[in-house]
Amino acid sequence: MKPTVLNNGLRVHLAPSHGTGAVTFLVLIRVGSRYEYPEINGASHFIEHLMFKGTKRRPSTAQITRMLDAVGADYNAYTGKDATGYHITIAAEHLPLAVDLLYDMLFRSLYKTEEVDRERGVIIEEINMYRDNPMMHVEELMEQALFPGNTLGWDIAGSAQTMRSMTRDAVIAYRDAHYVPSRMVAVVAGKIPNGVLPLIKKTFGSVKPGLKEPESFIPFEPRSFASIPVRVQNKDTKQIQVAMGFYSFGMDDKRNPAVSMLGNILGGTMSSRLFIQVRERKGLCYFVRAGNSAYEDVGVFAIQSGLDRTRLPVAMKTIREEIRRIKKDGVSARELREARENIRGRLLLKLEDSSEQAEWYGKQELFLGSVKTFGERMKEFAKVTPKAVQKVANEILNEKRMGIGVVGPFKDGKAFLKASGI
Repeated sequence: MKPTVLNNGLRVHLAPSHGTGAVTFLVLIRVGSRYEYPEINGASHFIEHLMFKGTKRRPSTAQITRMLDAVGADYNAYTGKDATGYHITIAAEHLPLAVDLLYDMLFRSLYKTEEVDRERGVIIEEINMYRDNPMMHVEELMEQALFPGNTLGWDIAGSAQTMRSMTRDAVIAYRDAHYVPSRMVAVVAGKIPNGVLPLIKKTFGSVKPGLKEPESFIPFEPRSFASIPVRVQNKDTKQIQVAMGFYSFGMDDKRNPAVSMLGNILGGTMSSRLFIQVRERKGLCYFVRAGNSAYEDVGVFAIQSGLDRTRLPVAMKTIREEIRRIKKDGVSARELREARENIRGRLLLKLEDSSEQAEWYGKQELFLGSVKTFGERMKEFAKVTPKAVQKVANEILNEKRMGIGVVGPFKDGKAFLKASGI
């Protein structure tokens, strides 16, 4: 499905669906923490927050949120390492409000000095919140270990130091460089009323194109490590949070359907190998999961669990045994068939939601320049063989190309490796 491309380069996808009275308007921008430089680490996330702090026509946060709350809209924004998104899900008759409001926020926000400075403290508390949450923070630690010397290893929210020191002018300059139409995708998904495309052309289409492309990120080249890199948050916890990350493939790699099925079979469901062995048969954890996520140039295949502190070596041995077994023996035709149906069913359920439909179209268009339908995607999964899954398992699950994040009572990585028996 091809988008409508406005004169300024902004791409628009309309994804109508029946049987709903709701519609989602999503705007994605191709910018995130991996585009930053050290002095402004956290700027992409900072900008996302500041978009809600007032515009020329709606000069306060309260005026923005009250308009949306008055019509029962669901709205939010998020920042990743490679993209920032703003979305409003609303009753279809109120879609013009959503389009006009996001246009106003993204291109006419005031960034008042007092609001910029006040929000610094808010974000510092958000950073503290995530670092006090072991299940979340362990993922950040794992990527720090896996991506040394690259912006992919940086925290999306930055640090308390960068939040205090980055200037308003630097933040605005960074925003103006990246918030340009050619780096944006807008998606309308759900019950789409008449006249929405002319409205988007009138608002978003009026924005001037960027004068030049901003500097891109430094691509990451996967490497082998002489010893396993481990990043530890030393914390006196009864449960050890562990995230093992392995390099996988970039977004557009043809092996990704096989990688998704590997994750599903190894640790994607309550009947997966890791769940049965680590939790059900040995009672070593409450949760254990495996799955893949991809950036443009590289992916991360992660295995994460909260493990019994007193039986850490047994748990780590069990996880590593399952890794070795799937590499050596592969997967059965039955496992592959069940994984395929599980992925199909989950995706069907997700795409019942207009916000998920918008993400489906938006992210493919933003990063890949084209959109595959649900049917096209499932045809790719249908072609995956047991041999293909075993092949990607052997390519990815290599401990010499692994990084580990840990939250637990260990002074450093060496102490964890010794305690875990690795």
